[in-house]
Amino acid sequence: MKPINPLRLVLIGTILAVAGWSATVITSRYSVATPVLPATALATMGVIVAITLILGIRVLRWRNSVKPNSTAKKTMLDPLLAARTLVLAQACAYAGTVLLGWHVGIFLDQLRIWSLRSDQGITWLALAMAGGGLVMIVVGLLVERFCRIPPEDGDAKGVDGKPGRAVRGETAGEGEYAYRGD
Repeated sequence: MKPINPLRLVLIGTILAVAGWSATVITSRYSVATPVLPATALATMGVIVAITLILGIRVLRWRNSVKPNSTAKKTMLDPLLAARTLVLAQACAYAGTVLLGWHVGIFLDQLRIWSLRSDQGITWLALAMAGGGLVMIVVGLLVERFCRIPPEDGDAKGVDGKPGRAVRGETAGEGEYAYRGD
């Protein structure tokens, strides 16, 4: 699985900021409610962030549990759990990008009429949602980093012949996907 490209996140966020701004302009022109998520969505975002962080810390603890030169055996981490944690982290980062972009667009539209409105609740809600999206992005990228196994020093040769991780298909035995042996 490839790591998240930050440029892709910026592109998605920019496109959705324009879409959020456009949707707000259109809805205000036709006197329809502003398309912002309700405040209860912050609680849902918090739960997603907490679960992602807990699973990421679990993978990080496994990764850092034994020093590379130690002779102690490392307990096996379920490879499916590690893969699911990585997918959850990436999904969290992408969902946060969508929420951040959309609500930044809404916030920017609401900001231009800030002084004309007596009720700025929508503006503050859009800003809170954008902040929640930013937290989701940061936690997603952080947990993705937790799931990365650093290259090992050893006899394995990398793609270009330098020391590093073995090329796909050159593993010595069962279980080496999530277990760095003796």
